[in-house]
Amino acid sequence: MKHIGVSVPLPDLEKPDNIIEPAIFARAAEAAGFESVWCAEHVTAPAVVTQSQSAFFVDGQVPGFLDSLISCAHISALTSTIKIGTSVLLVAEHHPVRLAKELATLDRLSNGRFLLGVGAGWLREEAEIMGVDFDHRWSQVREAVVAMKALWTGEVSEYHGKYYDYPPLRCLPTPMQKPHPPIYLGGVAPRVLHRVVAYGDGWAPERITPVELAERRRELAELAREAGRDPQSIHISIHGKPADPDLVGAYFEAGADRVVIMGPKGADDREREQGLRDIAAKVFPVARRY
Repeated sequence: MKHIGVSVPLPDLEKPDNIIEPAIFARAAEAAGFESVWCAEHVTAPAVVTQSQSAFFVDGQVPGFLDSLISCAHISALTSTIKIGTSVLLVAEHHPVRLAKELATLDRLSNGRFLLGVGAGWLREEAEIMGVDFDHRWSQVREAVVAMKALWTGEVSEYHGKYYDYPPLRCLPTPMQKPHPPIYLGGVAPRVLHRVVAYGDGWAPERITPVELAERRRELAELAREAGRDPQSIHISIHGKPADPDLVGAYFEAGADRVVIMGPKGADDREREQGLRDIAAKVFPVARRY
């Protein structure tokens, strides 16, 4: 069976303090039978955006995102079975030593339910505020991910790279999932599949059609075999899609393992709960066919 996840709805840019509580939403998603729930991230909201263009937000103005990891921790406390993911965490905006500890703690407290979606970001102004080398951000992401994997899997690890440099140290606690939580790399850039094969466990694109996915799934399989990896071990999650049964089926047919549906906003918790049940009725039968 394929999987259906749902994303926590984003706040309204016009009403940045009108926040949908992730844990309440996730508890309703769990009750409705969703396999996973996903939280997005922007660390800060630059007031002036002149160099970045967004497919989602007018003039690059991002709404009032809650902290994604605190949201995931809150979800963990109020749910028991649903998987909890980031879509995506901008890891270059965090120091890998600190982030490794936070994610290992989250994986422990959630009883091994955490899924790490990783991205490099599109908002230059935000990235540069947070100390990211924006023009080479995927290189910085790679260093951060490689460093965290070493922290999670080695009794003692050290790292000496371009962006991060630290002496031998221990990361305690280690994650519950072994060797570490699954790492999904986001984006549809030309080199993304090479990155997935080199240091990821899966791919999490959003702006891709089923036809494009089928083509890139074949490319991913070829790259995996060349690298000595089993193509079936590299999972694909498609994010940010409407609850369209035909579209969901097309993604599964093209090779997706999971489709993450955009969460219903609704006027209140009751409307969102009903929206989740409506989505489930539409797309769960499609997932069960695969």
